[in-house]
Amino acid sequence: MKVVIVGGVAGGATAAARIRRLDEHAEIIIFEKTGFVSYANCGLPYYVGDVITDRAELTLQTPESFWSRFRIQVKTRHEVTQILPDQKKVLVRNLETGDAWSETYDKLILAPGAKPVRPNLPGIDSSRIFTLRTVEDALRLHDQVDVQGARSAVVVGGGYIGIEAAENLRARGLDVTVVQRPKQLMNTLDFDMATFVHSELRRHGVSIKLGSSVTGFEETGGQILTLLDGEDPLPADMVLLAIGVAPDSSLAKEAGLKLGVKGSIVVNDRMETSAPDVYAVGDAVQVTHQVTGADAVIALAGPANKQGRIAADNVCGGDSRYKGSLGSSIIKVFDLAVASTGLTEKAAAAAGLHADSVVLAPSSHAGYYPGGTVLTMKVVYEQETLRLLGAQAIGREGVDKRIDVLATAIQAGLAADALKDLDLAYAPPFSSAKDPVNMAGYMIENLSSGLVRQYHWEEVATLPRDGSVTLLDVRTAPEYEKGHIEGFMNIPLDELRDHLAELDPANPVYVICQSGLRSYIACRVLSQNGFDCRNFSGGYRFYASVTQEQQIGASSYPCGMEK
Repeated sequence: MKVVIVGGVAGGATAAARIRRLDEHAEIIIFEKTGFVSYANCGLPYYVGDVITDRAELTLQTPESFWSRFRIQVKTRHEVTQILPDQKKVLVRNLETGDAWSETYDKLILAPGAKPVRPNLPGIDSSRIFTLRTVEDALRLHDQVDVQGARSAVVVGGGYIGIEAAENLRARGLDVTVVQRPKQLMNTLDFDMATFVHSELRRHGVSIKLGSSVTGFEETGGQILTLLDGEDPLPADMVLLAIGVAPDSSLAKEAGLKLGVKGSIVVNDRMETSAPDVYAVGDAVQVTHQVTGADAVIALAGPANKQGRIAADNVCGGDSRYKGSLGSSIIKVFDLAVASTGLTEKAAAAAGLHADSVVLAPSSHAGYYPGGTVLTMKVVYEQETLRLLGAQAIGREGVDKRIDVLATAIQAGLAADALKDLDLAYAPPFSSAKDPVNMAGYMIENLSSGLVRQYHWEEVATLPRDGSVTLLDVRTAPEYEKGHIEGFMNIPLDELRDHLAELDPANPVYVICQSGLRSYIACRVLSQNGFDCRNFSGGYRFYASVTQEQQIGASSYPCGMEK
């Protein structure tokens, strides 16, 4: 059997190695048009930032090591220019010599990946504009800082690559501005959670321009101007385009293969395309979202590696199946870890799901053990069925294990309130006896059983201040003095029972505290004394982050708040 693989990064390299482990006698050839194979896309920003200083560390294998260990032919700087499915051939060109020929195959695996989006804007071909997708891209970007002496950069786009590049360029001492047309960074988060990312970037000196549209670029005086619609241009020494990637499916399209969402290659759960004996894996393929069942494109390394293994199994006569993607991801943003899985609340609404969420801010480990930090979590679920839909987590430690547990729970089909029953590891340096994931389950159980009701940050501005409702802050007096929401009276939780007679039992009571725990206890006290009570989801710390981001630059203090 002769197997030709187009693309030698995550999916292609994984498929090749797996085929060899299953079939010692197969002839395997990888064609990779860049100069590197099996390289770590996700590590490229950290090479630019000098966190990874040896570029050899970016490549997991070389053509020589592939041959030595696996007897796999890897031909870098070779581009497949055409696929002829009816003849079971591909046309190949050596980019170094210009030589071209046809290569036959018994099985073909397409792993072309994705390519950076480059909009057709004036000045887009400037040599001062960069992308970051390949090792060569990282080397050019690194050289622009080290050799050319760039001291300022505009990053266009606020996704994974844009944020990681901004962090690493800032770590090299550059003045960095991130420009984003949507009014938040990271569309894998809801706006309220993204505000913590915005704050962290600004805290480390990265400027952010949200809701700004780039209209073009212009070189002037040794710099490049990023032109904005209705705003002053941004001068810098360089620009990094990071506005997203698109499936690199031109070969598949020209060969007549069926295409799907965003021009991605349509495959079945065996990773088979519409052409016989042609498989496709990685960032170029259409997948099924595990929560919605809808077609999607999810460009992440984990799914690409799984798909490569599945395609290899089936090439070798097996029957492996890909079960779809959740989009689980995590990113470092200076001192924070930011992770998500499944659907955001916004995406759930767009999918027509009746979703609700709980927001909690527990310590990353037992409070009495030194070094604990706040972990902010948002868990999204379907109200009627309690089906888990997604989760987001942000903090300095413990983020990865919580999001992985939640991703596992979603894939396993656990109900949201069943999170309370998970038997999770505990010791004071690592967690609490009630892990944050368990706490989310308790909160959802309380809501679903009617033990408590909640309200969210976007409802606060609509609450009447005419005395028809009681707005109550149950934090301590010093906490309240440091900052509170306009119209909320202060009765500390420990004094609440002594002041019940001062509250009108005919009024609904809206309660808030710092994190949501004390206000929940207050609601239980109030409810059992005849009051109609609602607990604020996330607490004052969460509210302050969201509203301050809404009003950044307009006021010294968040909207609706007093010093």
